[in-house]
Amino acid sequence: MNNKIKYAIIAVVVIIIAIIAASSFLGTSTDNDPTHIVITVPGHTGEPETGFNPLTGWGNGHLNFNPLVQSTLFGSDENGSFVNDLATNYTISADRLTWTVNIRDDVVFSDDTKLTAKDVAFTFNEAKKTDGELDLTNLKEAKAVNDTTVEFTLEKPQSTFIYDLRYVGIVKEDGYNNETYGSNPIGSGPYKLKQWDKGQQAIFEYNDKYYGKEPYFKQVTMVFPEEDNVLQMVKSGQIDVAEAPISAYGENVTGYKLVEFESPRAQGFSLPYLPDTGLKTDNGNPVGNNVTSDPAIRKALNVGINREAIVESVYKGIGKPEYTGVDSLPFANEKAKITDNKPDEAKKILEEAGWVDTNGDGIREKDGVKASFEVYYPPNKEDRQSLATIISEQAKDLGIEIVLKSADWDTIYTKMYSQAVVMQQSSDNPYSAVYQQYYSKDAEGFLESDYRNPNAYNNSQVDGILDQGMNAGTLEDAYQYWSQAAYTGSGSGFGPNGDAPWLWAADNHFAYFVKDDVDMGTLSKLGQDYYANILDWTRKSS
Repeated sequence: MNNKIKYAIIAVVVIIIAIIAASSFLGTSTDNDPTHIVITVPGHTGEPETGFNPLTGWGNGHLNFNPLVQSTLFGSDENGSFVNDLATNYTISADRLTWTVNIRDDVVFSDDTKLTAKDVAFTFNEAKKTDGELDLTNLKEAKAVNDTTVEFTLEKPQSTFIYDLRYVGIVKEDGYNNETYGSNPIGSGPYKLKQWDKGQQAIFEYNDKYYGKEPYFKQVTMVFPEEDNVLQMVKSGQIDVAEAPISAYGENVTGYKLVEFESPRAQGFSLPYLPDTGLKTDNGNPVGNNVTSDPAIRKALNVGINREAIVESVYKGIGKPEYTGVDSLPFANEKAKITDNKPDEAKKILEEAGWVDTNGDGIREKDGVKASFEVYYPPNKEDRQSLATIISEQAKDLGIEIVLKSADWDTIYTKMYSQAVVMQQSSDNPYSAVYQQYYSKDAEGFLESDYRNPNAYNNSQVDGILDQGMNAGTLEDAYQYWSQAAYTGSGSGFGPNGDAPWLWAADNHFAYFVKDDVDMGTLSKLGQDYYANILDWTRKSS
């Protein structure tokens, strides 16, 4: 047989097998109901291990998104601004320690039982106790004053507390079991869980007890594909909206459009800020790095790399350069940025700091220490691996060696205080995006379970500014402090024009394959929460 014919036959067989696998994954290929839609799980969350339980992380924590099954006190409009959901209004006491929220009196759970303030208080008190990603340590107590009023008492003022009120889905107190709720959730949101085929998909159906707008789509099937399988699933035509892996950004698929969602998804390197003085993590691993602790190394990398080239090479142009980690948020500070793609200026910074190549091997040294460090990334994330690779190549021209290391997250967490890690910042909440990310840790705070401030950035002046932000009267009042923390005006701050504890490189926007007949309405400004407005989605007539 002619080799060309043979290889063509093999290729066809492979495609057929992939399509059959996709059909099997989705359970059926015969559902022609236009009010049924198939989508992928939000962002990079993957299938929720504990099910659809907001108390253990569903919809909040590491990534914030619409939990579908549960209502939240507040929601978001297309600009990310707060709007009422269960809440009708709220007030904050003069000492900013008590938040009083009034809720609707016409809401029932999907089992037709009434939702009251007791359920809201229970949800938050229980969420504080559960082992989820949501940080509610500052919540002293939530208390139901009456059926429609909840009081939240804080340990200390927290201007960002409304973000917790926005993303925590409300569960029913009566009969709640933390071990089983995720598989059989009772909520008051627009959908209820119909079926969960673990490892494959979850099917949600319209909750006819829902108090809000009735959605066009009465059934939502959420699939949990591996990144490598997404493109073939789209080509099979059996998925309506799918997050596109970076490897597929250049693909044109008949019947689909590639839709770009703006997003504050910043990616870059965390650079260990402290020198290695013998400090250890809670599990006995080293803290500090004698190369990245030198500000000349951090500043030279920030000035010397070419962010535009990174966006084009790694993200196929779907994104933009990122400098501070919060460039696209309301409290961004232009003065915190630097001008990059200046390798000659970067080399001058290094040489003036004593980093020179004395033996001609292309790697600078200072006091017998080579300008060399490791960078870790997870093996299943193509974007992070590509980012690490291109930055290491650009750093070579500066005389800095970056050694690539692929490892699972358990290993990465043991290394993050002593070596660089390719990290991502996706939250619009200044508490997690700024306060937790840059507030100093003491010697007891180097926990391998705490990925916030993974490079142990330490600046008492910045700490004071961040405290002012937390104590501000309103969320908007706090913006000036989050901005000032990036650049204090005296040469310090978490931005690259300050202390440069991070090498932020790019804001990688989310991209989705969307079937031509699906109308998603006004796109969300938060790409990971792409179905925030799912109640407005429709299917165009054929």
